[in-house]
Amino acid sequence: MTTNIFLIGMPSSGKSTLGRQLAKSLGYEFIDLDSRIETTEGKKIAEIFALNGEEYFRKVENEQLKKILMDSKLIVATGGGVPCFYDGMEYIKNNGISIFLDVKPFMLVERMKVSKKNERPLFDLESKNLLEQITEKYNDRLKYYQQADITIEGDTDPESILWIIDAEFARK
Repeated sequence: MTTNIFLIGMPSSGKSTLGRQLAKSLGYEFIDLDSRIETTEGKKIAEIFALNGEEYFRKVENEQLKKILMDSKLIVATGGGVPCFYDGMEYIKNNGISIFLDVKPFMLVERMKVSKKNERPLFDLESKNLLEQITEKYNDRLKYYQQADITIEGDTDPESILWIIDAEFARK
């Protein structure tokens, strides 16, 4: 198989962690789109948001997405908003297999608090309304995420994903 695999979902859904493991299992290259943007821009995502705004960030994010060529043997951990802007989901679906890591908002809050990284420009980990903020963003993005080829709810491992991919695409 040479098809790219795009992992989509909310921040803290496990895209990067699972992506690295999946890439190792398949012998694919792993790309974290947010890390690529930080390298290209020379700034952290939060700084880009603060200095240039979300619209600028979304354009840069989409430019980086569109540099990914079909059948490149890549596992791509996208930023949470990638499918939602500038036809990102359409590009993903045309250039690989899309997997939605569907982690519910209450679990995302727990993961964010455990990681103690307050690098999420759209969320303030200290906010008393964090669960409500995440739930609202999750609900807004769900219509894009649900277009994925495969949806995996909750925690999983690379072997389970590989089994699901094989089962799903053997039928087509």
